[in-house]
Amino acid sequence: MIGYGDAAAVAGLAAGPVVAPPVALVATPDGQGYWVATAAGEVLASGDAKVVGSLAGVALKAPIVGMAATPDGGGYWLVAMDGGVFAFGDARFFGSTGGLRLNQPIVGMARSADGAGYWIVAADGGVFSFGDAPFLGSTGALALARPIAGLTPTPDGLGYWLVASDGGVFTFGDAVFHGSAADQPINTWVVGLASTPDGGGYWLAAATGGVLAFGDATLYGPTPNLPPFSPVGAIAVTPDGGGYWLLYPEEVAVTFANPSSGVPASAIVALAASRIGPDPDTARGKYCNPYGPCEDWCALFATWVWEGAGVAIPRYPFTGSTYRWGAARGLTLGAGVVAAPGDFVLYGTGPLNAGTSVHMGIVAQVWPDGAIVTIEGDSGPEPDGQYAVTVNGPYLPAFSAEANAMPVYAFVRP
Repeated sequence: MIGYGDAAAVAGLAAGPVVAPPVALVATPDGQGYWVATAAGEVLASGDAKVVGSLAGVALKAPIVGMAATPDGGGYWLVAMDGGVFAFGDARFFGSTGGLRLNQPIVGMARSADGAGYWIVAADGGVFSFGDAPFLGSTGALALARPIAGLTPTPDGLGYWLVASDGGVFTFGDAVFHGSAADQPINTWVVGLASTPDGGGYWLAAATGGVLAFGDATLYGPTPNLPPFSPVGAIAVTPDGGGYWLLYPEEVAVTFANPSSGVPASAIVALAASRIGPDPDTARGKYCNPYGPCEDWCALFATWVWEGAGVAIPRYPFTGSTYRWGAARGLTLGAGVVAAPGDFVLYGTGPLNAGTSVHMGIVAQVWPDGAIVTIEGDSGPEPDGQYAVTVNGPYLPAFSAEANAMPVYAFVRP
């Protein structure tokens, strides 16, 4: 966690390894602390934030993707990818979409001004309102260039902004448009939006750890083209708007244990997880890496992991070769199957060449609804030629084209 402006460093987040990666960050009302929620519904608290309940150890159907706190900080809600809502402390349950068939998965939530309601938002921009949170419109019927990444209400709760992963901003109710990053060369994607206290501006948080400021929002931290290049998952603003925190999920130790049964991760997942972080060999040259020659290395990393875990597989430099290796042994599976921890996940449209088989990773975690978390080598948002081993997800493979800008075309099982 890094604070910018008057977002002070606060102690207390340190905890034992969690089951799933952090996905949400919410500040306390006085700005002296914050909560972090993981995909498994574990809640970590820092500063004056208090844990008043969590889903740790609960078998969830779908991973948690968002969080919101009550106005007095005495409670909070968690929302899952299927729209299930869970209330703790003085947070009241007002309804959910957990029993509905959604067109696209839920990506986040926000509360109404008085805490007597909340909105949840899907990747297609569909907005669902509960309690006294008014429905003011959505992008659910629009053809979006990129999926929606989050929703932020105006201070009076009579409007809200939606932000897409390309930085496009959509306004509803009394929310005013102050600009967007949709036409800016930010060379990354946007993961969230936060409003200034008066609603006269907002910040967009980029996956690289950079921030863009619009309207009366002041930039306190790095820009998207000169950030720390460590994947960011969320942004939370201090009450006076004088600063913000950025959530860096890879700073939290994750076991990647099965989120439903508690079964420990396989040797493949454990080895892959031990390598999460920046590529240590870039000083030797562009794309140099510990797993093979100085070239694109997502396949080199994945096959290195399998080899290290005892699978007799060559160190392939091309992702399509892993598909063919598996197909020759009856181990290659279609994109529609339910994945298993340790599987290769292959992105693109097929194994023909580097233009059709574009990237790969290792499945680290699988949820009952089919959502997966992956560990991927030669992955962003680091600069070109300085990529890292990163965590991706949770996401539904069927929506990988929306979530990752590339579809899943196959899995290969060890």
